[in-house]
Amino acid sequence: MATNLMQADAQYCQLGYADIDQILGIEEQVYSHPWSRGNFVDSMLSGYQAFGLRDEAQRLFAYFIVMPVLDELHLLNLAVSAAKQRQGYAQRLLAHMFAYAQERGYVSILLEVRVSNRRAVDVYRRDGFVEIGRRKAYYPAEGNTREDAIVMRRIC
Repeated sequence: MATNLMQADAQYCQLGYADIDQILGIEEQVYSHPWSRGNFVDSMLSGYQAFGLRDEAQRLFAYFIVMPVLDELHLLNLAVSAAKQRQGYAQRLLAHMFAYAQERGYVSILLEVRVSNRRAVDVYRRDGFVEIGRRKAYYPAEGNTREDAIVMRRIC
Protein backbone atom coordinates (compact mmCIF):
# COMPACT_ATOMS: atom_id res chain seq x y z
CA MET A 1 0.00 0.00 0.00
CA ALA A 2 2.79 2.45 0.85
CA THR A 3 4.33 1.90 -2.58
CA ASN A 4 1.12 3.02 -4.28
CA LEU A 5 0.95 6.14 -2.13
CA MET A 6 4.56 6.97 -2.94
CA GLN A 7 3.94 6.45 -6.63
CA ALA A 8 0.87 8.68 -6.54
CA ASP A 9 3.15 11.45 -5.25
CA ALA A 10 5.59 11.08 -8.16
CA GLN A 11 5.22 13.38 -11.16
CA TYR A 12 6.17 12.18 -14.67
CA CYS A 13 8.00 14.81 -16.73
CA GLN A 14 10.03 15.45 -19.87
CA LEU A 15 13.68 16.31 -19.19
CA GLY A 16 16.15 18.64 -20.86
CA TYR A 17 19.55 20.25 -20.50
CA ALA A 18 18.61 21.98 -17.25
CA ASP A 19 18.13 18.54 -15.66
CA ILE A 20 21.55 17.10 -16.51
CA ASP A 21 23.11 17.83 -13.09
CA GLN A 22 20.27 15.97 -11.35
CA ILE A 23 20.48 13.12 -13.89
CA LEU A 24 24.24 12.85 -13.31
CA GLY A 25 23.71 12.74 -9.55
CA ILE A 26 21.54 9.65 -9.93
CA GLU A 27 23.71 8.10 -12.65
CA GLU A 28 26.91 8.37 -10.61
CA GLN A 29 25.15 7.03 -7.52
CA VAL A 30 23.80 3.83 -9.04
CA TYR A 31 26.17 2.75 -11.84
CA SER A 32 29.72 1.40 -11.59
CA HIS A 33 30.48 2.85 -15.05
CA PRO A 34 28.19 5.89 -15.35
CA TRP A 35 27.55 7.92 -18.45
CA SER A 36 29.45 11.20 -18.61
CA ARG A 37 27.93 14.67 -18.88
CA GLY A 38 28.99 14.56 -22.54
CA ASN A 39 26.98 11.37 -23.12
CA PHE A 40 23.82 13.06 -21.84
CA VAL A 41 24.46 16.32 -23.73
CA ASP A 42 25.16 14.42 -26.95
CA SER A 43 21.97 12.38 -26.54
CA MET A 44 19.88 15.49 -26.08
CA LEU A 45 21.62 17.30 -28.96
CA SER A 46 20.79 14.28 -31.14
CA GLY A 47 17.11 14.71 -30.31
CA TYR A 48 16.76 11.65 -28.11
CA GLN A 49 13.96 11.94 -25.58
CA ALA A 50 14.50 11.97 -21.81
CA PHE A 51 11.73 11.54 -19.23
CA GLY A 52 11.73 11.23 -15.48
CA LEU A 53 9.92 11.11 -12.18
CA ARG A 54 10.04 13.91 -9.61
CA ASP A 55 9.02 13.84 -5.96
CA GLU A 56 6.77 16.34 -4.18
CA ALA A 57 9.71 18.77 -3.85
CA GLN A 58 10.35 18.54 -7.62
CA ARG A 59 13.60 16.58 -7.10
CA LEU A 60 14.33 14.18 -9.92
CA PHE A 61 14.76 10.60 -8.68
CA ALA A 62 14.37 8.45 -11.81
CA TYR A 63 14.80 8.84 -15.55
CA PHE A 64 15.12 7.13 -18.90
CA ILE A 65 16.46 8.14 -22.30
CA VAL A 66 15.24 6.64 -25.57
CA MET A 67 16.45 6.86 -29.15
CA PRO A 68 14.20 6.23 -32.15
CA VAL A 69 15.62 3.85 -34.76
CA LEU A 70 13.23 3.51 -37.70
CA ASP A 71 10.16 1.73 -36.26
CA GLU A 72 11.86 0.76 -33.00
CA LEU A 73 12.56 2.65 -29.80
CA HIS A 74 15.94 1.93 -28.22
CA LEU A 75 16.22 2.36 -24.45
CA LEU A 76 19.66 3.89 -23.89
CA ASN A 77 19.60 4.50 -20.16
CA LEU A 78 17.25 4.03 -17.21
CA ALA A 79 17.99 4.64 -13.55
CA VAL A 80 16.19 5.02 -10.24
CA SER A 81 18.00 6.66 -7.31
CA ALA A 82 19.22 4.25 -4.64
CA ALA A 83 16.74 5.60 -2.07
CA LYS A 84 13.77 4.95 -4.37
CA GLN A 85 14.72 1.50 -5.67
CA ARG A 86 12.53 -1.56 -5.04
CA GLN A 87 9.39 0.58 -4.84
CA GLY A 88 7.97 0.00 -8.33
CA TYR A 89 9.32 3.16 -9.97
CA ALA A 90 11.24 1.30 -12.68
CA GLN A 91 7.99 -0.41 -13.69
CA ARG A 92 6.26 2.95 -13.72
CA LEU A 93 8.93 4.39 -16.03
CA LEU A 94 8.64 1.35 -18.29
CA ALA A 95 4.86 1.79 -18.45
CA HIS A 96 5.32 5.42 -19.53
CA MET A 97 7.93 4.34 -22.09
CA PHE A 98 5.61 1.68 -23.50
CA ALA A 99 2.74 4.19 -23.80
CA TYR A 100 5.11 6.69 -25.46
CA ALA A 101 6.18 4.02 -27.97
CA GLN A 102 2.63 2.94 -28.74
CA GLU A 103 1.38 6.53 -29.19
CA ARG A 104 4.10 7.12 -31.78
CA GLY A 105 3.62 3.85 -33.65
CA TYR A 106 6.84 2.08 -32.70
CA VAL A 107 6.77 -1.67 -33.27
CA SER A 108 9.09 -2.59 -30.41
CA ILE A 109 11.45 -1.39 -27.70
CA LEU A 110 15.03 -2.70 -27.65
CA LEU A 111 17.59 -2.51 -24.84
CA GLU A 112 20.91 -3.89 -23.63
CA VAL A 113 21.57 -4.72 -19.99
CA ARG A 114 24.68 -6.02 -18.22
CA VAL A 115 24.64 -9.78 -17.64
CA SER A 116 25.54 -9.06 -13.99
CA ASN A 117 22.59 -6.68 -13.47
CA ARG A 118 20.16 -9.41 -12.39
CA ARG A 119 17.71 -7.00 -10.74
CA ALA A 120 17.32 -5.02 -13.96
CA VAL A 121 17.00 -8.18 -16.05
CA ASP A 122 14.23 -9.37 -13.73
CA VAL A 123 12.44 -6.00 -13.94
CA TYR A 124 12.58 -6.05 -17.74
CA ARG A 125 11.36 -9.66 -17.91
CA ARG A 126 8.42 -8.87 -15.62
CA ASP A 127 7.57 -6.02 -17.98
CA GLY A 128 7.40 -8.31 -21.02
CA PHE A 129 10.91 -7.96 -22.45
CA VAL A 130 12.46 -11.16 -23.80
CA GLU A 131 16.09 -11.96 -24.46
CA ILE A 132 16.88 -11.97 -28.18
CA GLY A 133 20.68 -12.16 -28.07
CA ARG A 134 23.96 -11.28 -26.43
CA ARG A 135 26.64 -8.71 -27.23
CA LYS A 136 30.04 -10.07 -26.21
CA ALA A 137 32.33 -7.73 -24.25
CA TYR A 138 29.87 -4.84 -24.74
CA TYR A 139 30.31 -3.00 -21.43
CA PRO A 140 33.46 -1.86 -19.62
CA ALA A 141 33.92 -3.73 -16.35
CA GLU A 142 36.18 -3.76 -13.31
CA GLY A 143 39.86 -4.45 -13.73
CA ASN A 144 40.02 -3.16 -17.30
CA THR A 145 37.86 -6.07 -18.52
CA ARG A 146 34.63 -6.21 -20.53
CA GLU A 147 31.20 -7.62 -19.71
CA ASP A 148 28.57 -9.13 -22.01
CA ALA A 149 25.21 -7.48 -22.59
CA ILE A 150 21.86 -9.21 -22.81
CA VAL A 151 19.82 -7.78 -25.69
CA MET A 152 16.10 -7.67 -24.91
CA ARG A 153 13.03 -6.61 -26.87
CA ARG A 154 9.40 -5.95 -26.10
CA ILE A 155 6.83 -5.82 -28.85
CA CYS A 156 4.46 -2.84 -28.62
